[in-house]
Amino acid sequence: MPTSDAPSISLGRRIYSASFWTFLVASCPVLFIGALAVFVVTAPFDRDRRVLHLYSCFWAQFYFYVNPLWRLRIAGRDKLPWRGPAVIVANHESLADILVLFGLYRPFKWVSKASVFKVPLVGWNMRLNGYVSLVRGDKARIRQMMDDCRAYLRRGVPVLLFPEGSRSDDGRVKAFKDGAFRLAVEEDCPVIPVALTGTARTLPKHGFVLRDAVDCRVRVLDAVYPKDHGHDVAELRDHVRALIVSARGDEPDSDEAAPPRARAA
Repeated sequence: MPTSDAPSISLGRRIYSASFWTFLVASCPVLFIGALAVFVVTAPFDRDRRVLHLYSCFWAQFYFYVNPLWRLRIAGRDKLPWRGPAVIVANHESLADILVLFGLYRPFKWVSKASVFKVPLVGWNMRLNGYVSLVRGDKARIRQMMDDCRAYLRRGVPVLLFPEGSRSDDGRVKAFKDGAFRLAVEEDCPVIPVALTGTARTLPKHGFVLRDAVDCRVRVLDAVYPKDHGHDVAELRDHVRALIVSARGDEPDSDEAAPPRARAA
């Protein structure tokens, strides 16, 4: 039997969630105008749009600042470069991963689904930032994504990818795809693993009701260099995945015991 106060808790959470989403929708136009102003002012001297990206970090983190249910802790931010090529990879639990990783406040280019770029205001800002779009399953678009990432790396701009490809359904780290690690091997640049925990409990995969108070944690791990793994894509991929799983405190799974040797980009 549910307790007598269960309906009131459910109603309160729904009201709070509705208020949060209303505030988010209402604030996005104002924040986008700010992004547009930053873009116009800095475009002549900021080719890589680093200033705009830092503004976008504030935009995303703003919703953590105003939401008392969400708390964020970041460790190891100083391991991320301000300049220089690097492939940043993180596990993927929730849409909230995007908001959380913007909290790194370091320059990088997102690799994101092309459909996200079509979202009004948020997607427009992603285009202003020059983030990289990806259409899963489209070989031509995947090649273009890889080319765009290579161009940024050669200009000394880090790129950030979710090597699982899509969000985890059960909170466990899924198998990693090769693409991010192939980039690191080809460009001979470090991979910087980032372990996320707690984000799966912030936003439901389906629906809009926010969950109970939650601590989100981001842990930036030490850089991993392709040369230390013989420039072998599969070995690098599996090593980085194992580091992230360990940093999250997950139990080893069958993928780690006998990881597949080849996966699509």
